Amino acid sequence: MINVRQSLKVRSRAPLRIGLAGGGTDLAGYYKKYGGFILNATINKYAYCEISRDDKGLTAISLDYSKEINIKNFNQHEKYDVPKELKLHIEVYRKIIKLFNHNKNFNCKITTCCDAPIGSGLGSSSTLVVSIIKAFDDLMNIGLDDYEISELAYEIERIDCGLNGGKQDQYAAAFGGLNFIEFKNDKTIVNPLKIKDWFKWELESSLILHFTGLSRSSADVIKDQTVNEETCKNNTLDYLHKIKKEAFIMKEAFLKCDKETIISSLKRSWEYKSSTSKKVTNKVIEETIKLGYKYGAEAAKVSGAGGGGFILFFAPPCHSIKLLNRLRKNSSETFFCSFTEQGAQSWNIYQ
Repeated sequence: MINVRQSLKVRSRAPLRIGLAGGGTDLAGYYKKYGGFILNATINKYAYCEISRDDKGLTAISLDYSKEINIKNFNQHEKYDVPKELKLHIEVYRKIIKLFNHNKNFNCKITTCCDAPIGSGLGSSSTLVVSIIKAFDDLMNIGLDDYEISELAYEIERIDCGLNGGKQDQYAAAFGGLNFIEFKNDKTIVNPLKIKDWFKWELESSLILHFTGLSRSSADVIKDQTVNEETCKNNTLDYLHKIKKEAFIMKEAFLKCDKETIISSLKRSWEYKSSTSKKVTNKVIEETIKLGYKYGAEAAKVSGAGGGGFILFFAPPCHSIKLLNRLRKNSSETFFCSFTEQGAQSWNIYQ
């Protein structure tokens, strides 16, 4: 049994990410057959967690949705009727005590919040799971590395909870930074990319995230895409192969500081992505992208599975402020991307 630390509280945070190329090839149905490749980068938006001692049993709280549940005597074998906003909290706790505490309960309060809503396309639900695991890892002195945290988060979300989705979000949140990630049938390899500082600053002055106001279920979009792939409908498999190729093109462009290639790759990736499922795009998304081009954007794509959430725009710095101000009239959730190199972090509070 793990020896729980004596600190009063453990806090953690894990960064959200933007997908730059290869999105969709991290789905198990694809990468187990063909191999998947992703290029993504974490930004300075986070999912936060705090775990503290609580003599009331297991308490889970989502500050974002004002949801709370208390289970006085948790039973590992019982499935509880909990709000959907707290399902991941409960399942992480269930997995942790099963694997690392011999199914023995310990009283605690899990409190979370996130800088972006679930369904935003920034990997918020997976990042939340990583943040909770990171806090438990510190609290219980487990000693998980970034690969183990990523795999455990994937197993909880995709297998235990049965939520459709890919594998890139968990790895991005745990590792942090700009990464070229390889997904194979039996292993995942994270390749950190180092780019010139001046080019990073140029990108941070050019990349804008804008919330469409539509929170969507990525699972619904992914399910439709998967069905299309398996039935060869709409040439979905061919488009996924093309999307994978763009990950290699984008990787080389970042390393060579080739902005023009990045722009053209983003445009092609969105064209391919929107062809994999009718649920990827809609009238709101198309009109917003059209508006972005009118105000100086040179490329645009929906972040994540599609159907809503955030749109990623690329505009040269001479136009990006004008674009930012115009988009903010539609949604205050519009901001420049600021990259972060650190992944999930945790710290102890003794007072």
